[in-house]
Amino acid sequence: MKALIGKFKAHIEDKLSFLKEKKLLIACSGGLDSMVLTYMCHLLGLDFGIAHCNFKLRGAESEGDEEFVSEVANKMKVPFYVTNFETEQYAKKHKLSIQMAARELRYNWFRELILEYQYDYVLTAHHKDDNLETFLINLSRGTGIDGLTGIPEINDVYVRPLLPFSRNQILEFAQKNTISWREDSSNSSTKYVRNKLRHDVIPELLAINPQFLQNFETTLDHLKQTRTFVKNQVKRVKKDVFEYSELDTIKIPIHKLQEHNEPKTYLYFLLKEYGFTAWDDIARMLTAQSGKQVFSPTHRLVKNRWYLLLCPIVEEVSDRVYKIPEEENMIIIPSGMIKLKEVSELSNTDLRTIYVDKEKLKYPLIVRKWKEGDYFYPLGMKGKKKLSKYFKDEKLSLLAKERVWLLCSEDDIVWIINYRADNRFKISPKTKQLLKVTIT
Repeated sequence: MKALIGKFKAHIEDKLSFLKEKKLLIACSGGLDSMVLTYMCHLLGLDFGIAHCNFKLRGAESEGDEEFVSEVANKMKVPFYVTNFETEQYAKKHKLSIQMAARELRYNWFRELILEYQYDYVLTAHHKDDNLETFLINLSRGTGIDGLTGIPEINDVYVRPLLPFSRNQILEFAQKNTISWREDSSNSSTKYVRNKLRHDVIPELLAINPQFLQNFETTLDHLKQTRTFVKNQVKRVKKDVFEYSELDTIKIPIHKLQEHNEPKTYLYFLLKEYGFTAWDDIARMLTAQSGKQVFSPTHRLVKNRWYLLLCPIVEEVSDRVYKIPEEENMIIIPSGMIKLKEVSELSNTDLRTIYVDKEKLKYPLIVRKWKEGDYFYPLGMKGKKKLSKYFKDEKLSLLAKERVWLLCSEDDIVWIINYRADNRFKISPKTKQLLKVTIT
């Protein structure tokens, strides 16, 4: 007993000392691992409450687990929280496996408890054997280095203090200290991948090499060091190749990326945090034609000549129209704030500012997205030009074209905002009312 509780205390002091001053919530199923974690935290005098989920998957057995954990909390005189889930219905509705549905329900509830009762961290009872099982599951499914570095000891508000300890150590501690726990009958079934690994595969590995678990831990440390090295290298390359531009767009010059060995590998590490999974399609983007796109749930990657453009997926606003009455002097649109002001003289102009003859305008002015067939009379040129041809001549990317807004007087374009004014509304010697239009 003293050996393990001493190691646990030393681990808290050395690696997780911040827990001693925090309000903790222990996720307790009533099983061996969570009961030992609860007991140890109680011995160390940590400030904690207990949270128990009844997933209603095992009938009377589930009800017995809930009653058991409630009694433990009562004996320890700590806060107890319990919730009941219709897990099978939730899984069916959201098309999830039972295990994934239970995980989602559990963590959503933990977040609610943290907010409502001001807990700082949630402690879960994952241990060294869980780490090995997770490694093997990820390996069997195919994964990158992140999937081979195991369960993180600290992940946001979730902390796993038992990760350095094996299941056998935990079992021995419980037996020596007569700690009661509840056996989950589903843990003996090998229909779940994790249980099959636990009961069939890992015992065979340990039979081949009794030091397998310790050697695995050494390998895990090496992999974590490699991951840290890779992250630092990717950070350096990111600084070199990411060019941040307006409207949350990141430009990646392909020639810069190709200056590094294995550009496709770097592309994977640079983009995975944005939710992409179609890595074969992304690799082909390096040689694809302009306009090719790949989507993640939150972002999209667009090929534009010698660049890859990365941007968030935004709400579709192609049909949105804004009106500016004559008495108004300001309006906010997705790309900025438009200001209108009568002035007495011209000053310097740029892409964000134009001057027009106010008497030539017909109110209310219209601000809208461009559409196929639109044309205008470019300032400083003779004749009209289709916007599609203008964009092509200006080498606008697909993203840039999608973000173009027009200031219009009835059906006539006054300004391709941020790009070019129309010749029909320009200032002349006959102008009496000078209107300055800017976007910020």
